[in-house]
Amino acid sequence: MGLEIGNKVAVLDDVLKGKVVNIVDDVISVETTDGMIFKFNTAELVKVETAQHELSKFSDIDNSFLKDKISQNPKKKSLFREDKKEVVMEVDLHINQLTKSTRNMDNFDMLNLQLDTAKNKIEFAISKRIPKIVFIHGVGEGVLKSELQRLLHKYPVKYYDASYKKYGLGATEVYVFQNSN
Repeated sequence: MGLEIGNKVAVLDDVLKGKVVNIVDDVISVETTDGMIFKFNTAELVKVETAQHELSKFSDIDNSFLKDKISQNPKKKSLFREDKKEVVMEVDLHINQLTKSTRNMDNFDMLNLQLDTAKNKIEFAISKRIPKIVFIHGVGEGVLKSELQRLLHKYPVKYYDASYKKYGLGATEVYVFQNSN
């Protein structure tokens, strides 16, 4: 590679830059900007040209060894697409998220509170033109989920199980159909 004392170098597998202060056979001592001295083999270093010493990405450094290393690890393309601009309303229907205390409430009262909350959120989403709602209901015995689905049949919506990766089995994703007018 032809490194000499005083050359500016970058370390290939680390985020270190500095200048060569000593060379003994194949071992090169590099002093970083904060005064620390590290020893590296010649193959671990890349000479940084004076015009390149402020680079933030080492992939921009003109070095054939580095280019070979980058080409061996091509970035994998994901099969999933994330829409960053999509508005999603998440509604947690767990009873402890809806009320401070369930004292003096039986199962019927708790279920009605959860369904009333879901109904209000659906109507809010329709009025505000929010296209997607995720209801987090948990797994349990499935009573809330089945009652939620019965409620959803009354609205212009389509629903599916939500992303297993994100929510597990305890969520329903609802798409709200919007009027064109």
